[in-house]
Amino acid sequence: MPSESTLLSSPQKTQRLTFEAITEAAGRLKGQIERTPLRPSRTLSEITGAEVFVKFENQQFTAAFKERGALNKLLLLSPAERKRGVIAASAGNHAQGLAYHAARLGVPVTIVMPRSTPMVKVQHTRNFGAEVVLTGDSYDDANAHAQTLCVERDLTFVHPFNDIDVMAGQGTVALEMLEDAPDLEILPIPIGGGGLIAGMALAAKTLKPDIRIIGVEPAMYPSFTARLRNIPARLGGQTIAEGIAVKQVGDLSYATARPLIEDVLLIEEADFESAIALYCNVEKTVAEGAGAASLAALLAHPEMFKGCKTGLVLCGGNIDSRLLASVLTRELVREQRIVTVRLAGDDRPGLLAMIANLIGDLGGNIISFDHNRLALDVPAKGAEFDIQIETRDAQHTRDVIEALRRAGYPPRIV
Repeated sequence: MPSESTLLSSPQKTQRLTFEAITEAAGRLKGQIERTPLRPSRTLSEITGAEVFVKFENQQFTAAFKERGALNKLLLLSPAERKRGVIAASAGNHAQGLAYHAARLGVPVTIVMPRSTPMVKVQHTRNFGAEVVLTGDSYDDANAHAQTLCVERDLTFVHPFNDIDVMAGQGTVALEMLEDAPDLEILPIPIGGGGLIAGMALAAKTLKPDIRIIGVEPAMYPSFTARLRNIPARLGGQTIAEGIAVKQVGDLSYATARPLIEDVLLIEEADFESAIALYCNVEKTVAEGAGAASLAALLAHPEMFKGCKTGLVLCGGNIDSRLLASVLTRELVREQRIVTVRLAGDDRPGLLAMIANLIGDLGGNIISFDHNRLALDVPAKGAEFDIQIETRDAQHTRDVIEALRRAGYPPRIV
């Protein structure tokens, strides 16, 4: 079985990304993808302390920036390569972007996905005209099989990040951002395999050498950070930013990005979730976990961006609707707008009505109620109550708790 490096053409192995390649990609892509907006956000600026501008790459047809690199690669294929077709291993946005544009250009496309890929992603990719092959239990298994098929069928392998042409396409994001807001001072950019930050960093630094480039990785998958610091990587876990949960950064993308970035920030899950919720509640737009990474960096490290003109790339919006609903509800819990309080009382008629009336009179809404007579830490003639309450904000929650305390039923949040 060939290695990944043998699947890259010989010029690709020695070639390096250039600003000229990015500007040529921009010309190639013009009119074939969305020229997504860059808009200032007054509310996000107030929340984070930075002067925030958001690039809405979730407005691409497949809802992610990955279309740029995939399409640029497709447009550079020779007629013979187009006729034979392309192949990729992906369980996410690269698969959909490549499938959509390959079908549009009449290029046969095969996408190899792990068997664990959610069916909605499989179906979307098939709907774009791709042959989908499900194999293995992980991305690595799928990638190995894709490389085998690539040789057997004489296809062109389109890597999601470790490819000069793909990186050039991703770099067009920065060209557009600096065209719309040339005074941007800092760009926090998500890192998975490194294709986006490589392309964007080269474009931005060429146009504006003093602009600061900050990488953003999930704390569970610090592959770029580990390589940067020459330390063993501890990788793994269920991150909501699965789009950038990559175990090994690309050699080409790392070599391009490494000299151009100032730092890499590791982001915890709560900040990803808060960023998704803010995009939904403030900007009225949908972000997946990886798509919200730039904003999550501002929430986790506000001191680094305070007062700076900061360009955020909302790089993808493909999130399962049930997961989005869960994230939004969990954010209400973090803000103490939904709380569960536990209190003990005597088990007598009318007590529940009295408590419900007290909460209702204060404007609280009871979502659920659990009545436990078997709790051993209350008297046999008593009972324990778990009440889930919805309030306006944390102060309103404190008002409800204080009212229960004054009524003789001091609760605690559980």
